[in-house]
Amino acid sequence: MVGISALAAAAIAPLDHTQDRWVAIWLGEALVAAAISIWSAAIKAQRLGVPLFGAPAQRFMLAFATPAAAGAVLTAALVHAHAYALLPGTWLLLYGAAVAGGGAFSVRIVPAMGAVFMAIGAAAMLLPLGIANLWLALGFGLVHIGFGAWIAWRHGG
Repeated sequence: MVGISALAAAAIAPLDHTQDRWVAIWLGEALVAAAISIWSAAIKAQRLGVPLFGAPAQRFMLAFATPAAAGAVLTAALVHAHAYALLPGTWLLLYGAAVAGGGAFSVRIVPAMGAVFMAIGAAAMLLPLGIANLWLALGFGLVHIGFGAWIAWRHGG
């Protein structure tokens, strides 16, 4: 679901012609993705009979929160500086670092997924903003869908 919502954002964002609105669409997508992630984690925790905010989840969130907070600060700074071309790479790199760090407390494939996000983010840093939605669709959309399907198949969600 997170990947599908990212693909929807990638389809909608280019329809708007201002960079600030483009950023707002993607930040809105981040909130949607966070809500989907929390909802799905709650369902899985209930299904497994474990507390949603037990020790493993707390460790995951602590490791995830640090790069995510850095991403929020850098987003504000880059928007303020009108450095929009750096946003896709920054978001993908730091999200990848958050997933890889948090994934240290999860199944092995999760840190690998974080590394893929980081690789896509590094590539996005080198290319123009004009194809930003493609990078974001690839990373936040297709990587989530692919790895999510693998994790659901191999680990039950």
